[in-house]
Amino acid sequence: MTLRLRTTTLAVLAFAASLGLAACGSNSGISGSSGGSSETITVEGKPTGDLTISNWPLYIDRQTVPDFEAATGVSVKYIEDVNDNAEFFGKMQPLLAEGDSGGRSIFVVTDWMANKMHELGYLQNLDKSAIPNVEKNLVPTLQSPTFDPNRDFSVPWQSGMTGLIVRTDLAPDIKSICDIFDSQYKGKIDVLTEMRDTVPLVMKCMGVNLDNATQDDWLAAIDKLKEAAQSGQIRRFTGNDYARDLTSGDVDAVIGWSGDAIQLQADDPNIQFVMPTEGCMLWSDNMVIPVGAPNPTAAEAWMNYVYDPKNQAQIAEYNYYVTPVSGVQEIFQKTDPKAAKSPLIFPTDSFTKTCDTAPSLTGEEETTVTRAFDAVVNG
Repeated sequence: MTLRLRTTTLAVLAFAASLGLAACGSNSGISGSSGGSSETITVEGKPTGDLTISNWPLYIDRQTVPDFEAATGVSVKYIEDVNDNAEFFGKMQPLLAEGDSGGRSIFVVTDWMANKMHELGYLQNLDKSAIPNVEKNLVPTLQSPTFDPNRDFSVPWQSGMTGLIVRTDLAPDIKSICDIFDSQYKGKIDVLTEMRDTVPLVMKCMGVNLDNATQDDWLAAIDKLKEAAQSGQIRRFTGNDYARDLTSGDVDAVIGWSGDAIQLQADDPNIQFVMPTEGCMLWSDNMVIPVGAPNPTAAEAWMNYVYDPKNQAQIAEYNYYVTPVSGVQEIFQKTDPKAAKSPLIFPTDSFTKTCDTAPSLTGEEETTVTRAFDAVVNG
């Protein structure tokens, strides 16, 4: 689901402004941090020991972890077990409720989930003295999101776009979200279990202005998905694991995340990210430190390390998501001119002009819509 200053592309600032509160699932339109009461981490000297990180698949290059280990002496266990925000929360919540992080010192979750975890008292506040690179290099447009206006407990990992990933050799004509409901693609479509990505895109297909979306609009889009699932039009609802369906040819297209398409292209150039004619959804994912984290000192050392532009450039060159660290495009202009011009890393104003963040859902409305969507996904 990544940004920079004018020297790093003014157009991206417009994209980042619309991201303001946004991931690999999309942003829920968070209503602000009323927050559970959180303790602030106290960093204890030089980082040592072991660090366990839970992140999404296809989100980091192969060199950053060993480079960090060599630079710090910290041993990293990097787990790609965040396939879907709600699924990950369901797995971790019983532990977090007991003050146990499951051995993890960092989670990477989307804005709305970071906010939810914080309000439940499951996250610790950061010791900002240990993350000077974040303070210096976090792009201005992501410094004060609604859900965490002072960045007390969250640090953006990456941002990006949700749209269509298409096997262009199998379905070259898929350009619109509405196309996935065409009977010629029956049984050959995956859609995301991330409600705040999938349902707003279907609403856009149905002509809904997301700025004015009502509960009835959400439920109508969910009914459309229900009909498509029951008829076999939709093969399955997935998280990041849609990747194997694309590479195997089991599906022609998925609702998926922008950076994944680039990584999958390495093995099959026919896999392409397609900006839907209706526009995309914009989002951000965040690093957070849970209660019970066994090594918050190493966790903050990791955050500081990946916010060095040269280290961040290595990550961005691999995953092709929008980066939240200033200075990366300038590095790419010297080392990788193709990446420096990529609209998936540095999207232009025109590229994202019809994109949105997900509409806000709160209270009873959120409960009603979530229950309806879950019934379809699990039906």
